[in-house]
Amino acid sequence: MKKGSILFAAIMSGMFLLSACNQGQNKEEVTEVKKDIYLQLYSVRDDIKADYTGTIARVAEMGYTGVEAAGYNDGLFYDLSPADFRKSIEDAGMEVLSSHAGRPLAEPAADTNWEETWAWWDTAIQAHKDAGMKYLVVAWIPTPKTLVDLQAYCDYFNQIGEKCNAAGIRFGYHNHNFEFTEVEGELMYDYMLNNTDADKVFYQMDVYWVGEGGKNPVDYFNNYPGRFEVLHIKDELELGKSGKVDFENIYANAEKSGA
Repeated sequence: MKKGSILFAAIMSGMFLLSACNQGQNKEEVTEVKKDIYLQLYSVRDDIKADYTGTIARVAEMGYTGVEAAGYNDGLFYDLSPADFRKSIEDAGMEVLSSHAGRPLAEPAADTNWEETWAWWDTAIQAHKDAGMKYLVVAWIPTPKTLVDLQAYCDYFNQIGEKCNAAGIRFGYHNHNFEFTEVEGELMYDYMLNNTDADKVFYQMDVYWVGEGGKNPVDYFNNYPGRFEVLHIKDELELGKSGKVDFENIYANAEKSGA
């Protein structure tokens, strides 16, 4: 994997090389180059609850090469220690790439117990490092009512990102569609992009939810190049079925995104 990744509620990268002409004869040979396709385990959350080991084995059999976790809690991933979680994924022939986890601020943010909050993050960051994560992503926050609330999250994310950088992990935020509404006249997603430090916070764009928010992912690639180090490639039910997501244009411009 290069700088970033494309998550498929998965991550896809790869290519096929064609060569011709062998000893004067036209002979086509197809060489398959390794494809990296990572699954967000939230996609199989019900199966995991019923049978973790069997589900992970099946995900690997389907051809996925790695995973993004969605089951972190109090230092454990799916009730496994970070080392055991990593081993379970690697034993299945895949790699651990990233994880969704997070702790929201109090409401109002000024009431946040910062000693408890930073202790939580210290434990979480160490657990993610021990599990071999490259990325730690917050997948949701309560919708801010004011710009003061939204700025509090931007400041919070910058501080988390600084802690993650020190641990050798990149910190990011994953969108849904509510980020494309206005807070006191400011579009929430744009405000977050403009008020977080690119060196500390990347954005894991979910291309489906951007569209549901009435926006075009490629416009964001052009306006905020390099900010989207990981992309969730997703559709309403299955890729291409809804007709809502312009995957071809997204792929053609993915280099601008930072992925």
